[in-house]
Amino acid sequence: MRNALLVALLLLSAAPIFAAEEPSGCDKFKWPIEHERAALTAPDRVKLTSGSELATVPATGMTFVLVAPAEARLPSLPERAPKDGTFAGFARFRTVPKSGIYTISLSVGAWIDVVQDGHALRPKGFSGATDCDGIRKTMKYELSANPFVLQISGARDNAVSVAILPSE
Repeated sequence: MRNALLVALLLLSAAPIFAAEEPSGCDKFKWPIEHERAALTAPDRVKLTSGSELATVPATGMTFVLVAPAEARLPSLPERAPKDGTFAGFARFRTVPKSGIYTISLSVGAWIDVVQDGHALRPKGFSGATDCDGIRKTMKYELSANPFVLQISGARDNAVSVAILPSE
């Protein structure tokens, strides 16, 4: 009886670990990701280095070359401190084509901060899944036509594909 109780307690304590696992597969995202995934994997992605400035958000995906967090000189402290051995970078955008909800999607796991009008924006929605070639996570942000900064930190790779697309 005591052994059965011990096994039950161990299983119950492990339940949060299993519940915290992210879904696996492209069909597990909360909304359709076909456009985002196509932009993240397209051969004509805009190449950016940390500190780049663009007049507007490109209609295609972008490839960011990232650097060590100390070298990145992020304009704002990231909400989540980057771990040792990860990479970071940022880009400034002077405007978006039209104010509204945009999806910001990444090819790999990393932290995103979107700063506009001196404030970190909160995502309106988040979805992520593992084992989906080309896309790892996507978030929805409400962007005005004002300049904004996109910061990426905590990436395990020194390059990441990013897509900023109007939400459908």
